[in-house]
Amino acid sequence: MSKRNSQDAKRAARERLRAERERQAKKDKMRRQLLVGVAVLAVLAVAGGIFFAVTKLTAPSGWEAAKEQKLVKPANSSGKGGSYVLLGDEKTKKTIDVYEDLRCPACAQFEQGAGKVLVQGAEDDKYKLRVHLGDLIDGNLGGDGSKNAISALGAALNVSKDAYQQYHDKLYSPQYHPQETQDKFAEDDYLLKVADTVPALKKNAGFKKAVENGTYDRWALEMVKDFKGSKIQSTPTIRIDGKDVDQRQLPSELQKLGVK
Repeated sequence: MSKRNSQDAKRAARERLRAERERQAKKDKMRRQLLVGVAVLAVLAVAGGIFFAVTKLTAPSGWEAAKEQKLVKPANSSGKGGSYVLLGDEKTKKTIDVYEDLRCPACAQFEQGAGKVLVQGAEDDKYKLRVHLGDLIDGNLGGDGSKNAISALGAALNVSKDAYQQYHDKLYSPQYHPQETQDKFAEDDYLLKVADTVPALKKNAGFKKAVENGTYDRWALEMVKDFKGSKIQSTPTIRIDGKDVDQRQLPSELQKLGVK
């Protein structure tokens, strides 16, 4: 082999070696970039997961979340924000306000004894009856049953006033009203079980959805807010034209209003 050919061969070998080194360097660079990219994605994924978890943990839930809901007032509610339930004619001169807590055993006894008479007087236009519902027992004993039952009653009121009244009476009935220490009304399933005894609510998909989704939770909080603004310390409280009336005097007071 000539000296020139030998030099050409060596030069070609060096070129091939240089080209191979460049290709390997590019591969190594791409591999490093890929590893860095994967590592960055992994860090971002972990950070995103942590952010999601923290957000989920710190986001309000339950009745705290209900405070931020859009207010949905049930049909047939009355007052500012739908803050009470009106039975009878708004134009009737005399007014009876009843303040109750759905978990309250004394309220259950009151409703079982005088409830129908009160409602009948309103239907006969002797007075207008305004029902206000609060959550004193939720605050005193813990739990959410008072508020949750108000929300369910809102779903019934949205169906009709008759459905509301029948459901209201069933919740206070001896058969379904729990002891105040048993927060059964906090359970949607229990409220739906009671509702199945009301023809207009039984198998009513819209009512069921409203109870389960808490459609009227914010409205329930508005009722509670209005109730607290009335400075009520115990339930039931009855007021006739703004004046508190002792339950023992209620029959005679109703007679004065023409209720037989």
